[in-house]
Amino acid sequence: MFGLSDLKQTRVYQEGKEEGKEEGIKEGRKEGTQAGRLEAKLEAVPKLLALGLTVEQVAEVLGLDINQVQQASK
Repeated sequence: MFGLSDLKQTRVYQEGKEEGKEEGIKEGRKEGTQAGRLEAKLEAVPKLLALGLTVEQVAEVLGLDINQVQQASK
């Protein structure tokens, strides 16, 4: 009988597992990069508001929602 342990020994399983790991790593990096970019934008909000820009202008320049700008300014 062909069991789970037998399946795990096949080349197809091993290659699929490796592909899954690589894809997971790529996605993790992508999400981390996006989170870092958002964090940098949010850190810039108070500085831009201090320069006299309006909430709407800051949102437009940084590509954020007005709600995000308002939350970051608090």
